[in-house]
Amino acid sequence: MSEVVITVRGEHKVRILPERAVAHLSVVAEGPERDAVVERIAALTEPVRDDLVARKQSGALSDWSSRSVSVWSERPWGPDGRRLAPVHHASVEVTATFTDFAVLSSWAGDVAEREGVQLGWVDWQLTPETRARVEREVATDAVQVAVQRAGAYAAALSLQTVSALEVADVGLLTHDSGGGSRPEAMMVKSARAFAADSGGASPAVQLQPEEIVVASAVEARFAAR
Repeated sequence: MSEVVITVRGEHKVRILPERAVAHLSVVAEGPERDAVVERIAALTEPVRDDLVARKQSGALSDWSSRSVSVWSERPWGPDGRRLAPVHHASVEVTATFTDFAVLSSWAGDVAEREGVQLGWVDWQLTPETRARVEREVATDAVQVAVQRAGAYAAALSLQTVSALEVADVGLLTHDSGGGSRPEAMMVKSARAFAADSGGASPAVQLQPEEIVVASAVEARFAAR
């Protein structure tokens, strides 16, 4: 049998527990007087920031940040179709990064009970170093899957030698005919969990770490003889 060209796709993915969690929360205030709302948001935010500063100094917190105050106004519609007096709103967005998830759970329970605080969601993440290492390992395994698959095809055709011609991320391998869009070659799916629901005075905190999926796919072309 003459040379046969074999084109295959190799895929691999792993699930890995997160190493850190980034919690997002908002401090909000509203009222009929703009200056009073601004003063109120400052009073509500100060203890939250003080608590985060203390936790970071003690080593219980990896890092935190907050945005400047956002202030806006609106004139709601009344039941009779008329515009009501302006209502002023203010908010401050805060993020806190934890590596100890037990500390995160304790903090989330405390902060969710503070007046004006809305606990949003938690992003479960890997450190950049771990993510880069795992991506390399997953890509290597995806290539190995492609090699094994090409070898299986060649064996089924009673061919003995398999040589690589091309290996590329999905969508980058040269094609004899045009094709449509293709999926991403590498995918890191960071888990996001809502930390609190939107109703009730005492939010239901959900802080169970979720596995992060790291996946890779390659296309490869081989010559089999």
